[in-house]
Amino acid sequence: MKPPSMLRSLLTFSGGTLVSRVLGLVREMAIAWAFGASAATDAFWVAFRIPNFMRRLFAEGSFSVAFVPVLTEVKETRSHAELKELVSRTAGTLGTILLVVTALGVLGAGWVTRGFAPGSIDEPEKFALTTDLLRLTFPFLLFVSLTALAGGVLNSFNKFALPALTPVILNVCMIGGALWLSPHLDVPIMAMGWAILAAGILQLLIQFPSLRKLDLLSLPRWGWQHAGVRKILRLMVPTLFGSSVAQVNLLLDTLIASFLITGSQTWLAQSDRLLEFPLGLFGVALGTVILPTLSRHHVSTDHDGFSKALDWGLRTTLLIAVPAMLALVLLSKPLLATLFKHGAFTAHDVQMASMSLSALALGLPAFALVKVVAPAFYARQNTRTPVRAGIIAMIASMLLNVLFIGALLLLWDTPEMADTGWFARLSSIPGLHMALALASASASYINLSLLWRALKLEGIYQPQPGWMRHLTRLAIACLVMSVILWLGLQYWSNWDSASASSRAIRLSALVCAGGGSFVAVLFAAGFRLRDLRGP
Repeated sequence: MKPPSMLRSLLTFSGGTLVSRVLGLVREMAIAWAFGASAATDAFWVAFRIPNFMRRLFAEGSFSVAFVPVLTEVKETRSHAELKELVSRTAGTLGTILLVVTALGVLGAGWVTRGFAPGSIDEPEKFALTTDLLRLTFPFLLFVSLTALAGGVLNSFNKFALPALTPVILNVCMIGGALWLSPHLDVPIMAMGWAILAAGILQLLIQFPSLRKLDLLSLPRWGWQHAGVRKILRLMVPTLFGSSVAQVNLLLDTLIASFLITGSQTWLAQSDRLLEFPLGLFGVALGTVILPTLSRHHVSTDHDGFSKALDWGLRTTLLIAVPAMLALVLLSKPLLATLFKHGAFTAHDVQMASMSLSALALGLPAFALVKVVAPAFYARQNTRTPVRAGIIAMIASMLLNVLFIGALLLLWDTPEMADTGWFARLSSIPGLHMALALASASASYINLSLLWRALKLEGIYQPQPGWMRHLTRLAIACLVMSVILWLGLQYWSNWDSASASSRAIRLSALVCAGGGSFVAVLFAAGFRLRDLRGP
């Protein structure tokens, strides 16, 4: 049976992801309304970010990019019984390893907190709260990694809807925890820990019926010596850095942010959530859809099909990521004011979060393009190149963190702080978290440039005709959109004192005007929907 087109698969995955991302914004609004930006929310975001980082590293990062190509190879060239055994052995091996990691994480939660949030050690209450929350959130790693395995199986059969909708469960649980459970607990923020634990279990259980229909649901078995499992592990270990450099950088940002003024963790988390909306909706979706396609072309030695599929991914990514970047930079404050300025989330929090969102959004095209370029290497089971690029970008991000924070300290230094130490300044000057976002964005372009250079040197990609026309259309449409958004912001300049309904109406008008002008100019310049159909 002929597989569906990549555009159809992309729309299917993006449709499910859209529901999840919208609920994700509702989730952030609920958390902001219930808890604001405080020491408690900082503790929660640290406790959630640690297993969430490992989830993206193991589940969505290195595991997926190693598992899907091997699974596709077995699916295309071996019997169904061998495919079923591979799934069973992989689930048993991955599950056992992660069960041990989870147990160590729960038992050693205090030490993990010390390692990733050293700035909270001098605040006993915040440190203890982070540790307690981490004991609840860490098992999420085990359940969600097995969920990702199930999703990889479904994706290899071109079933993208359920894996894309699965994160809805997490968002619903967290919304319920913030609005319903938290008022009933002595420590309200603990409700978020219980919500994440429940979501992890439910996300895994919902995959079982679909796996059963494919006759791939069986008891997990240990398979350390199984050839397929060993191949997955061999491909997986090097990609721990290469596929998830953005997440490594984010975790390093968490460590540094623990030394900054209270609220920095929360402001960065809110910025990351808004960036994840377009990135998850299209960047991750494109990477997820294109990996099985590229793997299939590689197995069948269809070099022309491989190159055409990658070209389609690059054009589609730029078409979405560039205008999304400009819109997020220009509309950062209106977005945050409209979505989060309720309850305990103040105008100051909006201002601080908008600074990091604008800086982080500058890296959106690179973040998204890496999601498409990296699978070109993983589909060919080449993990060395992304590893080298990822490690270099991660080191650059750490250096840039220090450089940008130092620059902002010098820029915002005051005579009153002349006699205070560096650490005292770090914890008292608001806005330094913007440096972390800017460093992450810069590192993403370094990562992309290294991957692109390797792509050209290895000769695995040949640009298809029409690139200059595509870029010209995109540039003109983005310019018109940016001018319209800028004019709208000049007309509506005061967002802090406007009512919630007024902010919502203004933002809706700006989004419609900006998005409408972009699409209108794009079509006027000759773009047609058939250009997105793909090979």
